[in-house]
Amino acid sequence: MALLLPLILAAEAPAKPSVPLASTPELGKAEAKCRAGESGPAFLVDVVGLKDRTGKLKLEVYPNNDTDFLMDDNVLVYQGKAFRRVEEETPASGNVQICVRVPAAGAYSIMLLHDRDNNRKFGWWVDGIGFASNPKLGWHKPKAAATKAVAGNGPTRVSITLNYRNGLGMSPIN
Repeated sequence: MALLLPLILAAEAPAKPSVPLASTPELGKAEAKCRAGESGPAFLVDVVGLKDRTGKLKLEVYPNNDTDFLMDDNVLVYQGKAFRRVEEETPASGNVQICVRVPAAGAYSIMLLHDRDNNRKFGWWVDGIGFASNPKLGWHKPKAAATKAVAGNGPTRVSITLNYRNGLGMSPIN
């Protein structure tokens, strides 16, 4: 029976959505790029609390619900759901602001990664992370409602404070 338990549990586990669309770092970028003089719905994200000026900043916008928040980009795009990504080199100095277009006015979840080692994924020991509404971070990803930002019909300003590993947790740099 002990040998059968993993097979039974695997059979009962929900299947990951299968999509014919490969996940790439380019998904969501074309739709996200802000253009000069454009007045449609967008977020102007002020980045607060950078640890240093290394690596890249990656901003991603998701639907504001727990099912889709931080879901695989290829699944969201394939299903026609809102997903936007902006990647930029971390500027050497000055205030940092990132603009990202969204499909329509409304509520979204926003995640910002300071990818200090440029490996395109979150590294607990190295990278910084932040979310819209600046929720206190624990051992699990925050709920979508805690990362909510509401876009108006034009550019909407949002401030995200980055959190870095501090002891056994994540917190902003003082």
